[in-house]
Formats: sequence, structure tokens, C-alpha cells
Amino acid sequence: MTQQVLYLDFDGVLHPAPVYRHHKRGIYFGVEHSGHKLFENVSALVAALAPYPAVSVVLSTSWVHVLGYSRARSFLPEPLRSRVVGATFHSRMNKLEFATMPRGHQVLADATRRGVTAWLALDDDEDGWLTSAPIHLVLTDKTLGIQEPKVAKALTERLKIQFGS
Repeated sequence: MTQQVLYLDFDGVLHPAPVYRHHKRGIYFGVEHSGHKLFENVSALVAALAPYPAVSVVLSTSWVHVLGYSRARSFLPEPLRSRVVGATFHSRMNKLEFATMPRGHQVLADATRRGVTAWLALDDDEDGWLTSAPIHLVLTDKTLGIQEPKVAKALTERLKIQFGS
């Protein structure tokens, strides 16, 4: 059976990018995104994934190598959190080598390691996707993420193509 995976970035997908992290202030947006909230698009993603209960989520966000897998995963509410089965980065990897690898390469390497053939990536970073981009990548708007109408439509179409329904 083919494992079905959605590779999920946070910044520029579930809320605007960039997001800043400060040891005292926590995680916050710059003034250019005042009025936005962290993870403001989660309910739209939950709704989009509802017809596809077999789809697992793999985190492909820099939050994992900055905060760690468990902490990054904990920011997602249920039922999305329970779909998360791993991340493209794990602690046995070389952090610097991974961080300098284009996002597309990170995801492709993970899909290969997992033996995944039915997958889709939600990301605002188009770097390193090569020829797989049209098939596997839904490129999001850095501010509106998956709420941008063209992106929302592309997500719905790509989910049907990759995971059926």
C-alpha cells in the first residue's frame, strides 16, 4: 500500500512569512503583518484534508530544526497534529548541511527515504523542486498562504489528483 503524505511548511502556508523568534519575546510577526495570527489558516487546511483521512503529514518547516520536532508539532491543533508522522529533519542529521539544502531537495530526500510515491507539498519556497514541482508542489502566497484564492483552488485540485476522491 502506498503511503499518502502531505509535506507541510508553516511560514507562508499556515500564516504569513516571515516569522521571527526571540528568546524572550517568543514567536511573532513583524509590523508588516500586523493583524495576522500564527496558524490562522489551519482550519482551512483541516477542511481541505477532511475527505482524505489516509493522508499523513510530514513537517517540512524550519521550525523543526530550530525548535525540535515535538515542540514544532505541538503548535498544530487537533485533528491536524494527530496526522503528523514525522519531519524532513531529524536530530541525527547534520543541522548545517540540512539547513543549506534547498527545500525541494529536503522533501524529495525524505520522500525517497520513506518510500512515498503519493505525496504533495505545501510551501512558499520554490527553491530546489526541479521537475517535480508541477506534480507535487502547491506554491503558496507568502502573506495569505493557503487562503489566497488561486492557491486554495490549486490545493483542492492537487489533493484530488494525488490522493483521489
